[in-house]
Amino acid sequence: MGLVVLKFGGTSVSSVSKIQKTAEQAVLEHQKGNQVIVVVSAMGKSTDKLVQMAEEIATTPSKREMDMLLATGEQITISLLAMALQERGQEAISYTGWQAGIETEAVHGNARILDMEHDKIMTSLGDGKIVIVAGFQGITRDGEITTLGRGGSDTTAVALAAEFSAEKCVICTDVDGVYTTDPRFIKRAQKLTQLTYDEMLELANLGAGVLHPRSVEYAKNFKIPLEVRLSHGLENGTMIEEEMYVENAKVVRGIAFEDQLTRVTIHWSEKENMRVSKVFSELAKNNIDVDIIIQGITGLGHGNLSFTIQSAALLNTLAVLENKKTDIQYEKLESEQNLAKVSIVGSGMVSNPGVAARMFEALTENDVPIKMISTSEIKVSTVVPERKMVEAAQVLHDTFELEN
Repeated sequence: MGLVVLKFGGTSVSSVSKIQKTAEQAVLEHQKGNQVIVVVSAMGKSTDKLVQMAEEIATTPSKREMDMLLATGEQITISLLAMALQERGQEAISYTGWQAGIETEAVHGNARILDMEHDKIMTSLGDGKIVIVAGFQGITRDGEITTLGRGGSDTTAVALAAEFSAEKCVICTDVDGVYTTDPRFIKRAQKLTQLTYDEMLELANLGAGVLHPRSVEYAKNFKIPLEVRLSHGLENGTMIEEEMYVENAKVVRGIAFEDQLTRVTIHWSEKENMRVSKVFSELAKNNIDVDIIIQGITGLGHGNLSFTIQSAALLNTLAVLENKKTDIQYEKLESEQNLAKVSIVGSGMVSNPGVAARMFEALTENDVPIKMISTSEIKVSTVVPERKMVEAAQVLHDTFELEN
């Protein structure tokens, strides 16, 4: 007998009929002889509705009270799913994050899991029950309810899979796997049968919304096989593991893209005055995430620093930098909005020189301006005008023949 963790997102449990179908999937897995833990999100858009109500009451709601509020969404789902299973003659029990023993750091709104007390779940599994756990939530040592931030239910599922040494963790969602790129925009996108953890982690960090990066990191660290598949279907999805077992895999495996980016550039009249560490320490203090970074020195001794941020963070970024102008000692600030990032990802790029050159040539030939470049061993990212984002993704998808 093995143990399998199934995770169902909000769209998969958005109605009573879908909860019934989710129950059927859990029973099928149990009938294979496996112990089953099911992790669920709040129903449909219910979390958004809770946020909206809070914002109607308070201009800046307390983070503690927001966690108290948002954690109720998953509690509705787990109880309904437990009832659906029991009506089918299947023993089941539901647990909130804190009942399941998920201990987190004391950070409201974006906590990380620190530890897990698993006796209660082990006892229930031993009794033959399907255990249903509320995703996205936990509790601090002081008894404060916390939530895990965006993608928190994925993280809960993988953490449970690691804690109980599961055979695999199945992320059941509204797509039937991970595609070479977003099929909503690129019609010839193909489903991938396999990906490595590193490839999936890069795709997730670069804008592919199928899995949250934190959950992939967890799976990689604990060597938990992940499968992304359609919620209420039987077809195999995409397996994510340490290594691939397919020969002749393409050098480039996927294309990711992300819009609503802004480039901020800081200019110094003298390179000796550049306070680069001060820039990023101040941004970090204000929880401003920075992505691609380029530093330059001109022949005249001037210095500049460019980096990309989410466009929504622009006003806050400029305010922080202007407030610290004396400390950072810069001459002027510039920003360019309406940008996007388009990236190619593939573990085979390490041993295949010339991939980046093909990428840049293809974009140039199709009149896609390249604003910035960032590379790692298995990815190359370019910043392009937002209006050219989908066109750039299509060009690269065609260039590296990912439709085959």
